[in-house]
Amino acid sequence: MADDIEQPEDGTHLNIELSEAMAEGTYSNLAVITHNPTEFVVDFIQVVPNMPKARVKSRIILSPQHAKRLQRALTENVGKYEQQFGSIREPDQQRVGFPAMSFNVPTGEA
Repeated sequence: MADDIEQPEDGTHLNIELSEAMAEGTYSNLAVITHNPTEFVVDFIQVVPNMPKARVKSRIILSPQHAKRLQRALTENVGKYEQQFGSIREPDQQRVGFPAMSFNVPTGEA
């Protein structure tokens, strides 16, 4: 299966292929973000309530430029979502039993 994305300003067109397995997606309810001078590392984790362990389901490594573009795209899309469906309410993390999102500054470099 292939999906098209918006046509860039330079007139090029990019077809993106999405396999059936990848299209199923992977659920994550926690993200841990670390960085060093050359990259951002985002670990997507699935936390199960009342379980002492959690497993990283996916790790994405981005250049600083791509991280900045992702930040802008997420901000824009959350804004569009809230315009259409209303404000996203953030539950009290302690009450739900999940740790807060972690945006850690690493102690060393990868």
